[in-house]
Amino acid sequence: MKTNIGVFFGGRSTEHEISVISASQAMAAIDRDTYDVTPIYISKQGHWYTGEALLDLKNYRDIPALLKKVEEVYMEPAYGDYNLYRRKRSVFGNPIVTKLDVVIPVLHGSNGEDGIFEGVLESIGIPYAGCNTLASANGMDKITMKMIMAACGIPVVDYVWFTDKQWYSKRDSIIDEVESRLGYPVIVKPANLGSSVGIGKAANREELVERIDDAERYSSRIIVEHMIHNLREINCSVLGDCDEYETSVCEEPLHSGDFLTYNEKYGCGGTKGCTKGSNRQGMASSAKRIPADLPAVVSDRIRHLAGETFRVLSCHGVSRVDVMIDADNGNIYVNEINTIPGSLSFYLWEAAGIPFDKLMDRLVKLALKRKREQERKTVSYDQNIFAMGGGVKGGVNGAKSPR
Repeated sequence: MKTNIGVFFGGRSTEHEISVISASQAMAAIDRDTYDVTPIYISKQGHWYTGEALLDLKNYRDIPALLKKVEEVYMEPAYGDYNLYRRKRSVFGNPIVTKLDVVIPVLHGSNGEDGIFEGVLESIGIPYAGCNTLASANGMDKITMKMIMAACGIPVVDYVWFTDKQWYSKRDSIIDEVESRLGYPVIVKPANLGSSVGIGKAANREELVERIDDAERYSSRIIVEHMIHNLREINCSVLGDCDEYETSVCEEPLHSGDFLTYNEKYGCGGTKGCTKGSNRQGMASSAKRIPADLPAVVSDRIRHLAGETFRVLSCHGVSRVDVMIDADNGNIYVNEINTIPGSLSFYLWEAAGIPFDKLMDRLVKLALKRKREQERKTVSYDQNIFAMGGGVKGGVNGAKSPR
């Protein structure tokens, strides 16, 4: 029998539509002679659905109509149960839609890329591609990510961070810290979103307040970063696990402003000849230069930093690391890691000689390898302290607490 891959996408995220595009690309690339594919769409309300209609991207133009063509499903939170169950069951019908063998999450942003969904999969125990709960959470949160990287000697730009409650209770002191430590201009970001959502430049105090007020609509944690004046952004993908990985060629995204916007990434803002509604290729179609026009020594340095970022965050599967070059002095800084990158960065691996179908095959094999390795670890003892006379001090029958 073929290995059945469950591809999860959509989700309760501001990057919902981008996830649908990335997953559509990934499912189309999977070799159907080797694998079966089960699409599982998570609606913006958090409900799960499956069905053949989910494979046609045009159906997402009318979500209510699409949901009438598919079936609502769920998985039991029981370890070892890989079945996908029907939400609505008939008395004599089979409650199981299918059994999954491995999962590939293509959930961008919050409630998917941040470790929440990965925790569900780990509770079930099913093999899955990509970062685990800890690496996903650390990679998604820009504050925690920068703390870890800085502690490991990976260069990051200077920053100030705070919570939304701190912003309301000590606004003046936060503004003073930003101005004295960073100066203007700065970049304001929600700490745990991607795709440039909620990000803005501030060149003065008034703009700083406006940008922070906007960012806190999306996240309870805010980060304000020093802005590099003469900036070149370079991206590099990493594939493997934190002990054995390889890096792709580098790309240089092309944009018209101070940073790459949501529209330039996914809309028509960066695509020549793109008309309204025509762009359905996600990050693969945004304007970019591959490979980036860089001296070999600079390209090697960026690939090294991308690999080190992947390693110190204990990443797995395929990620994309975004770096910044200060063109005035040549300094290179790691900006962030995307643990589930747009389009799974397949275009970077194609440029490196790995076609999309082989990339998907590698992700499946990595997921199964990690599962085998995890099964060798001890997670519990075959002992019962209650049967041995142990217990809690002051508990039933006066049992003493174990030491």
